[in-house]
Amino acid sequence: MITKLLVANRGEIAARVLRTARPMGIATVAVFSDADRDAPFVAQADEAVALGGAPAEAYLRVEAILDAAERSGADAIHPGYGFLAESPELAAGCRKRGLVFVGPTPEVLAALGDKVEARRVAAAAGVPVLPGEAVTGLDGDELAAAAARVGFPLLVKAAAGGGGIGMRVVADPAELAAAVAATRRQAAAAFGDDAVLLERWLDGPRHVEVQIVGDTHGRIVQLFERECSIQRRHQKLVEESPSPAVGPDLRHRLGEAALAVARAVGYTGAGTVELLLQESGERFWFLEVNARIQVEHPVTEAVTGLDLVRLQLLVAAGQPLPAEATQAQLRGHAIEARLYAEDPAAGFLPQAGVLHRFRVGDRGVRVDAGVADRSVVGVHYDPLLVKVIVHAPTREEAAGRLAAVLAASRLHGVVTNRDLLVGVLRSEAFLAGETDTSFLDRHAPAELAAAGGSGDPSTIRLHAAAAALAAQARRRAAATAYPTIPSGWRNNPSQLQRVDLQPAPGQGGVVSVGYAFDRAGALATLEVDGDPLVARLRRCAPDPDAARTWLLDLEVDGIRRRFEVHQVGDVSYVDSPLGHTELHDVPRFPEGLWTTPGPAPGVGLPSQLGAPPPDRAGEARPRDRASGGGAGPGGEAADGVVVSPLPGVVRRVVARVGERVEAGAVVVVVEAMKTEHRIAAGRAGTVGRVLVAEGQEVAAGAVVVELEEAADG
Repeated sequence: MITKLLVANRGEIAARVLRTARPMGIATVAVFSDADRDAPFVAQADEAVALGGAPAEAYLRVEAILDAAERSGADAIHPGYGFLAESPELAAGCRKRGLVFVGPTPEVLAALGDKVEARRVAAAAGVPVLPGEAVTGLDGDELAAAAARVGFPLLVKAAAGGGGIGMRVVADPAELAAAVAATRRQAAAAFGDDAVLLERWLDGPRHVEVQIVGDTHGRIVQLFERECSIQRRHQKLVEESPSPAVGPDLRHRLGEAALAVARAVGYTGAGTVELLLQESGERFWFLEVNARIQVEHPVTEAVTGLDLVRLQLLVAAGQPLPAEATQAQLRGHAIEARLYAEDPAAGFLPQAGVLHRFRVGDRGVRVDAGVADRSVVGVHYDPLLVKVIVHAPTREEAAGRLAAVLAASRLHGVVTNRDLLVGVLRSEAFLAGETDTSFLDRHAPAELAAAGGSGDPSTIRLHAAAAALAAQARRRAAATAYPTIPSGWRNNPSQLQRVDLQPAPGQGGVVSVGYAFDRAGALATLEVDGDPLVARLRRCAPDPDAARTWLLDLEVDGIRRRFEVHQVGDVSYVDSPLGHTELHDVPRFPEGLWTTPGPAPGVGLPSQLGAPPPDRAGEARPRDRASGGGAGPGGEAADGVVVSPLPGVVRRVVARVGERVEAGAVVVVVEAMKTEHRIAAGRAGTVGRVLVAEGQEVAAGAVVVELEEAADG
């Protein structure tokens, strides 16, 4: 029996494991980095131990985790996913110290964690594999020769680890060396192993995976497939079970292939065999084995009724698989959406800041969250905030319910991919089952996000009106002088009260709202951008259940709607049946109020954390604006100042003082949330100063390089 479990992970998966351990009567221990000291999962455990060290490396410190287990009296360690989940070193350390490792044996982890060896195991078991070669230590002609044998286009991938970290598609042989070098850097930082594999790239296959669970008594079962084809940067956004492309015969073939690989290594615990499926369904190829619980495991739990973490703990304690696992059946359809702190409109640029409000979910909807109100979203870890899972009798019903739940969520303070997810789930292509790994290449993310979001001008106008009225009510309620006199009262009524509001970047220019109240305190006049509205304000009162929030019952043109306005500083977050809008107050006297340069709102940190507001045209002032460079996300402000468009850690400094650089040349590489971002020069020039060093943390809008005019003028 396991009596006390240490969870060697963070965020939503740590909370997920803790949630299962508690009703099993297992005491729990969390470990945390300095950056996670106040994270929700830490408070959810019975005990918690600080790991120390740099935040980005804390959860990779094997000895610190083993020591924490011994100091707290834990007799087992659950590694979650990512970090050390597939580490033979951690599994071997548990064995050496007499601790139970909730996962496969060190030997199995070593075999399957090396993608080269895993390919060999699969091929020997009769499962088709794509052409591929290990290129660790190769460069120059040897690297080029290996790539030629694999064939272009090809995928450069880390031989260890998972999660799509470091993967790069290369179609041009001239780009191979740089791609391999970048993957080596990321693999070493994320997994402590810079081994690299080349593999033939398929254009637009489906990504299908099979859940397996094996016990220590020789029994292994497969729990059907999940489809995870909708991806960005080789990381999944939407997962579902069963796959819309898989029928009974193919399901059997996929399951048998997964079992063949698992039996070849004597697999124990939960894991996933990942496969690439030809669109026709006639052929499939082995991709890799994730020897751990997967991010998307909830959809399998939904369609089978099983708790996979519970099965992990039972198997780790030496118990045989229960009958409900060996006799599992598919029931209905489940879809999971991953809500990330990232901006699809800016190339999925990770976002950081304070999540002022977090309200996701509905009755009957599963929400696996790693954040709560006022959580700080930092730069050190994956930008995943929450997974939302819906189970329904049919795929169409599951997609519709999930889209509605996401659209109704309250997500204030950090830009997310919520609108993109809603757009995907409501798109004709998704509903028709036309999903593959090229989905977001065929369907532009910006267009999907616009279809699933609240960028409609009429919505923004109504939301601006609601925000202005809520701000008026808040000021009136806080007034100490003549508090009983209606807002805006004059002996001789004259002009309207006015307020200017700026929507978030990309949602248009300043909206001007004018309003007036009669002597009885009722709304008499309401206009937006000079256009009068036939409006009646039936209610405007503080929300008793949410701080800094006002509830409005506003009727416009005969249609009544409920508006929620959450005010944080000079920002109003408005939610209604029409959608959601972020609105910034425009100062009446803006000149001279902002003296410290910073990023444009929505780039990196949100504006209320220190960046100046946009001007009345909706653009940041020139010295604050970050424009993308040719090599990737980056930017050059006025006077040749190159800035980082996001907070992160400097991984590589390319620029050298005195060197000439061309427009689009990479000058600095910044890593944020496990992704490298190349910052490029916006114009040609000579490097005058380099203001950062490798390993240094930078804020959004921080100057990294200063360029002087080119020597040739």
